[in-house]
Amino acid sequence: MSTDRPLAMVTGGSSGIGFELAKQFATNGFDVAIAGQSDRVHQSAEALRELGAQAWAHQHDASTYDGVEGFWSFVAGLGRPLEAAALNVGIGLGGAFVDNDLDDELRLIAVNVTGTVHLAKRVVQDMVPRGRGRILVVSSISAATPTPYETVYGPSKAFGFSFAESLREELRDTGVSVTALLPGATDSDFHVNAGMSNTALGPGAKKNDKTLVARQGFAALMDGADHVVGGDEETQRQVEENRTTPETVKAARQAELTRPR
Repeated sequence: MSTDRPLAMVTGGSSGIGFELAKQFATNGFDVAIAGQSDRVHQSAEALRELGAQAWAHQHDASTYDGVEGFWSFVAGLGRPLEAAALNVGIGLGGAFVDNDLDDELRLIAVNVTGTVHLAKRVVQDMVPRGRGRILVVSSISAATPTPYETVYGPSKAFGFSFAESLREELRDTGVSVTALLPGATDSDFHVNAGMSNTALGPGAKKNDKTLVARQGFAALMDGADHVVGGDEETQRQVEENRTTPETVKAARQAELTRPR
């Protein structure tokens, strides 16, 4: 196969929004390297090849230094310039803060915060000297509201959004763009994996189409946009309302969705 296609990388690319982002790259002229924690990442890479792209899979633990560094070494070892990076991997954790296990909360921070900074450092130091590249940081609309019963997750996504906005300004004149994607609740396994099946966001809840969210994120990345809200019109309105709604009101409203039944 030709190597004329640009190379993109996607973390958390085995399923959900990450896999849909990888498909957007694959169907829009990119070859793709994806990372995931489970064996599923290899099946996902094969599905991307069926779309006409070259695709490489790397299985790793995104909560560890060696895991993140290993994926970067894997991408660098492909010997091709990296044109786009979707820093998508993230995990959730539902339940009351007083009850949740500390190790689970620290692992969430390691994946959502530390891992994002670690990989972004490698990507930026690769792209800036070449004077080109696009970076997508997947945050969440949870970045704009208190998140009771997801008390560590929401702040981790607020960090991601602020990090993306800050980095974007630093890189303004370098040829490297940074875009934040803020999805609303999406039809993936996220809430089940976060232990939130017994909440109003569990199975059966109305959620955004993950393909739509990925398409919105990819379009914003290609346009060099500052950020984009991922989801339907109702999700867009919710984010606008959050700008003027008092934090206490938003916290109570969010608790109705996330409180275990």
